[in-house]
Amino acid sequence: MTGAPVAAAAPAASPTRAIVALSFAACGSAASLRVCDPLLPRLTTEYGVGLGTAAQTVTAFAIAYGVLQLAYGPIGDRYGKYRVVTLACAASALTAIACAVAPTFGTLVAARLIAGATTGALIPLSLAWIGDTIPYERRQPVLARFLLGQMFGIALGQLIGGLGADHWGAGPVFAILAAWFAGAAVLLWRSAPDATPPHPEAHTGTIVARFMAVLRIPWARLVLACIFLEGVMLFGALAFIPTHLNRAYGMPLAVAGSVLMLYGAGGMVFAALSVLLVRRLGEVGLAAGGGVVIVIALGIVALGTSAVVAAAAVLFAGLGFYMLHNTLQVNATQMAPAQRGSSVALFAASLFIGQSAGVALAGFAAERFGTGNVIFACALGVLVLALAFAAARRRHAVLHA
Repeated sequence: MTGAPVAAAAPAASPTRAIVALSFAACGSAASLRVCDPLLPRLTTEYGVGLGTAAQTVTAFAIAYGVLQLAYGPIGDRYGKYRVVTLACAASALTAIACAVAPTFGTLVAARLIAGATTGALIPLSLAWIGDTIPYERRQPVLARFLLGQMFGIALGQLIGGLGADHWGAGPVFAILAAWFAGAAVLLWRSAPDATPPHPEAHTGTIVARFMAVLRIPWARLVLACIFLEGVMLFGALAFIPTHLNRAYGMPLAVAGSVLMLYGAGGMVFAALSVLLVRRLGEVGLAAGGGVVIVIALGIVALGTSAVVAAAAVLFAGLGFYMLHNTLQVNATQMAPAQRGSSVALFAASLFIGQSAGVALAGFAAERFGTGNVIFACALGVLVLALAFAAARRRHAVLHA
């Protein structure tokens, strides 16, 4: 019954303070990932480098952030997920300070590389700890509320990065992140719950053995394949929505970029309605319904003529994404309970690799077929993926009833 939705014994009530603390840490992680995007023009003037060179601060962080997630999964399984998140959050405050005081551009890139390594632990291990702690039947709404921190963090990173580019400079931006991580680390420490009893198999095997144990489970392989394809298709489309809004609707790029904040707002709508949606639709309905909402919303963006309607459609695309993505996440937390940290790390890495591949492929296709066609084709692909996963989830539930 490996991978079936049956959780180990857990506390009767959700450890609310701990989950709020984890959400604060996730907010800092997401903000760090996005904070340099709007800062790049400022970095060119502060350090006297070209725009392409300045982008190394984004690339270095992203590489370490994605690769180290694979290492943190087994570490969390071995030493305790909540403990590792707390220590990594404190370390992230130190690496953010290193970015703030970097005297040269090379030093800044090195500090951003290390910062990506420390912050990469926060979100996947938090998801895995919630999987350890919250019974499966109550887990999906809890995950949705936890992810409010990540959604807010994306907007926070863009906001303080933009303010730094226009007014403060890079140093104060990283100092704000350092203060956020320090506060989150204190909150994590003060909110630490009783230790979660380890799974009987949690301390066995090498890192490679832990990953192989996950990959030997057919349901785990299917979930990982789905999240990779979701990353390819959905994030490939998302990356070119601002460009399409500018070209097709005449929106200024600054306005078009800010419209993507509505995508995150769609996720917040899902978090607010998650208890109702989970109860009414279940996992199968959420996955399939999310695919339908996405294809309609992105179809409007790709093929419509009204800028206002397109902006509203971006919000609904965010709602549809989180309906599908949150369902995949809750399955990731249960696909290999004995190696939950390792399995969620594989899930996060698969999504990260899929995003990177999707943006590259979509960029290649957009030059030849246009942004609207690429966005709509990606939306159709997500619909097929969502319906296929919903059907597979239904069969999996019957087999493990």
